[in-house]
Amino acid sequence: MSAERDDLVELITRQVMAAIQRSVAVAPAAPHTAHAAPSPVQGLAPGAVVHDPTTCERCRNWGVAGVRGPEETRLLAAAGASRVVATMGYCPASDGLASLIDHTLLKPDATREEVEQLCREAAQFCFASVCVNPNWVALCREMLRGSGVKVCTVIGFPLGAHLSDIKAYETRRAIEQGAEEVDMVINIGALKSRDYALVEQDILGVVSAAAGRALVKVILETALLTRDEKVMGSTLAKAAGADFVKTSTGFAGGGATVEDVQLMRETVGPEMGVKASGGVRTKEDAEKMVAAGATRLGASAGVKIVRGEAAGEGKY
Repeated sequence: MSAERDDLVELITRQVMAAIQRSVAVAPAAPHTAHAAPSPVQGLAPGAVVHDPTTCERCRNWGVAGVRGPEETRLLAAAGASRVVATMGYCPASDGLASLIDHTLLKPDATREEVEQLCREAAQFCFASVCVNPNWVALCREMLRGSGVKVCTVIGFPLGAHLSDIKAYETRRAIEQGAEEVDMVINIGALKSRDYALVEQDILGVVSAAAGRALVKVILETALLTRDEKVMGSTLAKAAGADFVKTSTGFAGGGATVEDVQLMRETVGPEMGVKASGGVRTKEDAEKMVAAGATRLGASAGVKIVRGEAAGEGKY
């Protein structure tokens, strides 16, 4: 049996090597330049951030070869490549924690310089998105065009007490500005008052406004809810057609917990995403949330998380 396995491994290895030699030219590893600027790409706005493997920390120690997806990358790595050059918008190492992180900056006094830095970090580390207040969406869209990083913004934030038609309008305007994902705050007071029809219609208004043009994540603000209210909020979000349920804004005195993520996952099943947000500041925090069922992580400490560093207070 062992001999048969070894023969199979040898056969697969030969096939992989032959395929690589036919379709991919592997060049000598290029020296890493820690602060090299991304090469200009025709058609992109001035200042746009494009993924550049020479500055991407999650691409370091890979080899130089044109690739188009994770499977091809793994084949190249198995064949001995030490650095990989990806086609625009694809990060060879983005199938880890980084690809689950919405790199977040929602504090009210965030400056343009800080938002631009957020975008540069998101492109460098291949995060899923940047999550910013609506007034920064257009800037982020220009900076991240062609990078593969999405732009996410918040709706009815942070209280959730906006009128439903205002939330729908916010959503439409955000999408016009370039948002590809919207995180809306549920009408918390209505949920606690058991006005479930209003809660569902509130969510449905945003879902309809997004109309397939943007993902919709529904923030429950779990720190303010009972267990039954968390279940009902998740159920109503699913019924309204949202794409994700999300734990927290980060502004209500509490954040994501493993127990809440597990409860939300059990409630919505495998069909929806679950986003753990608020208080996710270390790699260990992130891994626990993913193990509990989270498929997206909202964090202002994304860089420290992927580096495995200790994180202090977040930048919300």
